[in-house]
Amino acid sequence: MYLNSEKKVELFSTYGKGATDTGSAESQIALFTFRIKNLTEHMKKNRKDHSTERALTGLVGKRRALLTYLKERDINRYRAIIKALGLRK
Repeated sequence: MYLNSEKKVELFSTYGKGATDTGSAESQIALFTFRIKNLTEHMKKNRKDHSTERALTGLVGKRRALLTYLKERDINRYRAIIKALGLRK
């Protein structure tokens, strides 16, 4: 599987406040971004996989909502996570 517990700990420690910080907006955005990138690659190979397309759309919406939340609460944290993940905005 592409996403195992070691990869999650790595993402949380890199973008969150620590290895066990699973609830902060930054760590969740990083996790969603990782999953979105993998699902996007899958969709390039499997155009007719509609269930994956629906899941991908849902993840993009969740990430967008978290980014909007972070932008309203703390613009500096928002700018930092956008720059760290290389997201367009």
